Amino acid sequence: MAKDLYTGALLQVYGAFLSDKQREMMTHYFDEDLSLAEIAENEGTTRQAVSDIIRRGEALLKKYEDECGYQRKVSELKRICESGDNAESRLKRIAEIIEDF
Repeated sequence: MAKDLYTGALLQVYGAFLSDKQREMMTHYFDEDLSLAEIAENEGTTRQAVSDIIRRGEALLKKYEDECGYQRKVSELKRICESGDNAESRLKRIAEIIEDF
């Protein structure tokens, strides 16, 4: 199971929809960069149990993103805000994205 920034970003957007245990373990893994073994030791469980919980959490986060697309929209808004385009064109594009919400 490879750590990736995309799943960490999804965790920031949709983490509140996970169970407390899933959110906690995924936060340890993606945000705090703990290994599966470290999380298992801290939680008093097995590495396999932690892996299963994180894998199920990742699947849920990706499902939420597929259904809602909020992370994609947030990323696009950030990109627009940081772009060198003129203010009028940025505001127009931002308004279009907001209307899609």
